[in-house]
Amino acid sequence: MSESAVTPESAGRFFTRETLIKGQPARIRCVDVAGHTLVVEPGIFTTVTLEDEWFEDLDDPRSVVAELQSKLAGTADLFSFWQRLPHTQARHPYYTEWEVIAALPIQSYEHWWKHQIKSRVRNQIRKAEKEGLVVKEVPYDDEFVAGMTAIFNESPVRQGRPFWHYGKSFETVKWQFARHLHRERMIGAYFNGELVGFIMLADAGRFGITGQIISSLKHRDKAPNNALIAKAVRVCAEQKLDCLVYLFWGDGSLSEFKRRCGFEPIRVPRYWVPLSWKGRLALTLRLQRGWKALIPSRMKDRLKQLRGRWYERHSG
Repeated sequence: MSESAVTPESAGRFFTRETLIKGQPARIRCVDVAGHTLVVEPGIFTTVTLEDEWFEDLDDPRSVVAELQSKLAGTADLFSFWQRLPHTQARHPYYTEWEVIAALPIQSYEHWWKHQIKSRVRNQIRKAEKEGLVVKEVPYDDEFVAGMTAIFNESPVRQGRPFWHYGKSFETVKWQFARHLHRERMIGAYFNGELVGFIMLADAGRFGITGQIISSLKHRDKAPNNALIAKAVRVCAEQKLDCLVYLFWGDGSLSEFKRRCGFEPIRVPRYWVPLSWKGRLALTLRLQRGWKALIPSRMKDRLKQLRGRWYERHSG
């Protein structure tokens, strides 16, 4: 979430921040509670969450819940939070579900190289080096942003759906991706001096996060994503971080890529606390995640395949 552009919404408790939602600028409604900034997400059931839950721990949820019930009475229905790594055992007495994240435990770069990855990945990284791919940390400057923009504008469709950042100008990309530079390191993959892939590696305190990882479609044969992961592992090992996180586990080819690179599915508890009668109803009917969460996995996979074919056909 954005850490700038805070504006009062009224003389009351709420304020707004600028952020990106599906790649587009948006304003989110926020409230400060017990020393934490929370996002108020409207909907059939209004849900409150931590603004930066990947980067922030909630050590005293009882005080947050108590203040929410007082401060947002009649406004919010549910409060949801989770435990960050390495705390994978449920600690709090609230309704619990489980998030599955992709995490790569890190002992050392050498241990990762010898014991945690598939031979195919090692061969791809060696091949990338032989072909002249250079992976290095770089500053977030105009040259880097120009390379990002070129990669973004290669295709309107990626992974079977419209790509959020396609069609954006240099100025737009530079502004939108500068929001979290205080906690991110840029890692670029270069071929003949051209940026062909990059990671924006974020530091979450105990672990690193692959915030944005993407590479050029025309340079896929050089396996830039594998080489980028290798560099990210090396950086995390040097920083003494416990693991590298590649967001949620998911399914399909992306999860297979994560598995080959040594990532594991790790469950962490997510809690849901009702703040109103509507919140209690949502938990009773298991509607807290919305109607899409009720679609069976097989049907979701089929719908994703149909969506991908449609977009590829109509995007040319």
